[in-house]
Amino acid sequence: MSRTHLTPFEIIPLGGLGEIGMNLMVYGYDDKLLVVDCGLTFPSPETPGVDFIIPDVQFLVENRERVVGFVLTHGHEDHIGAMPYIWPMVEGPIYGTAMTLGLLEGKFREHGLLGQAEMVEVKHRQSLQVGPFNLTFIHVTHSIVDSSALAIRTPLGTVVHTGDFKIDHTPVNERPTDLHSFTSLGEKGVLALLSDSTNINREGSTISEQGISAVFDKIFSRAAGLLVVATFASNIQRIQQAMRAAAVVGRKVILNGRSMISNVQVARSLGYIDIPADILVDIRHFDKYPRNRLLVISTGSQGEPNSSLVRIASGEHQEIDIQPGDMVIFSSRFIPGNERTIWTLINILFKKGAEVIHEKNMPEIHVSGHAPLEDLKLMLAMTKPRFFIPIHGERRHLHSHRDLAVSMGLAPGNALVLENGERAVLERDSLRQEGIIPSGRVFVDGKGVGDVGDIVLRDRKHLSEDGMVVVVLIVEKATGNVLQRPELLTRGVVYADASQVLLEEAKDAVEDALRLGARGMDFSDEEVVGASELAQRAVRRFFKKRLGRRPAVFPLVMEM
Repeated sequence: MSRTHLTPFEIIPLGGLGEIGMNLMVYGYDDKLLVVDCGLTFPSPETPGVDFIIPDVQFLVENRERVVGFVLTHGHEDHIGAMPYIWPMVEGPIYGTAMTLGLLEGKFREHGLLGQAEMVEVKHRQSLQVGPFNLTFIHVTHSIVDSSALAIRTPLGTVVHTGDFKIDHTPVNERPTDLHSFTSLGEKGVLALLSDSTNINREGSTISEQGISAVFDKIFSRAAGLLVVATFASNIQRIQQAMRAAAVVGRKVILNGRSMISNVQVARSLGYIDIPADILVDIRHFDKYPRNRLLVISTGSQGEPNSSLVRIASGEHQEIDIQPGDMVIFSSRFIPGNERTIWTLINILFKKGAEVIHEKNMPEIHVSGHAPLEDLKLMLAMTKPRFFIPIHGERRHLHSHRDLAVSMGLAPGNALVLENGERAVLERDSLRQEGIIPSGRVFVDGKGVGDVGDIVLRDRKHLSEDGMVVVVLIVEKATGNVLQRPELLTRGVVYADASQVLLEEAKDAVEDALRLGARGMDFSDEEVVGASELAQRAVRRFFKKRLGRRPAVFPLVMEM
């Protein structure tokens, strides 16, 4: 095939660009599509009641016959969490390393999907053909074991997708980032690099995860009461170090949190964690040991509502409590957007009399899983790409990463910043943004997927901010006449027992509206207005005028 007739390579981000989380990248070649990662993100105060958010994959559903497979770089929620919801709509074989597939199997089991999908375990440096894409998984270090970058080869050239990575030369219980493979790819020629941008604004190089061991040893040796370490359930290396430090000071270990227990079980079965003999204790035996001989490793480091650590702090946990003299260690990052909930949790723990250690008062208690500036420079230097697209980050991260690539000698026209839905076309001598693909966010609330939209969220925010009033009208079925004085039920507007005079005045306003009719309440002559509409407008006006509040008003008409 001549150079001039090679099929262009498509790059279609459906999640993870212009935002943190919800990573989903689609690569296209020769009319086939390869899906790389399929993650979720968690709700913010702007999405009340939502459990989590997944990418809109209308494009994949409409082109499902073109999809040759799903490739997963690692097992974090923002990379695999949406799979149980999206895979059934698209289907196709799933490729990943042992730990990644082990975590995914647990999710598929919960959703009744286990056994329906073809899951193909891949080793690092192993190459496999998936449709027109020749893939090689490359080992990288991250805050979860068994993470991978990808070399994606087509006749057009090689595209390197780093996934989430850092360059840790001395990780815990696994191999370091495979610098040799990246360097070898660079020497042979990399057409395009797509690289993690999360920590572009952090100076320096990665601090080794093993450095946490010395920090734990120092802190554990002076802990006088119960010791609690809160970290992510996926951070097997951190859990390993906490267990080793506990063994040194003679503490038993309790794992707290469903995901903590299941992730450790998967890692143990695959040999990614070495648990000292007889150190684990069942949580039901918490009261059988002195508090100063126990370490609890818990989920909930982000202060998530109803998480294990929040229940411990609030006194709602069935087995574990916090007492004066205990120590709680947050061995995790304050994820942007979670600061308020984390500080609230920390304040509750202080009120209980605990000493609390976190990255703000002891930065060395946590090591990030993402590459800082010098690591990102090294990735660019090793791979020497002709073209560059920054991925995994907000727009400020992506632009900073693009500027870094240009400062290292890449032609400005060869570095492109994309956001979700912006399709890029890569050829041997050009990279351009061309066309928009439908993209967006889908809200998952309980068992409902996509049935909560902007209107529902707006109503929820309205209710949470201004409360609600139910107006009960009893009318005669034959005539429509109101038979008795209206009743008002309020929630989140006023305290009814202390506001009886105000509520009686509101009832008077409803009766006046019913007497005045549509014209008296400023409805147009063309509108067909009943008692419920009159009552609703009257209550809205009353509370706006008297209290400056705009509660949601729901009329309830009962016919007799």
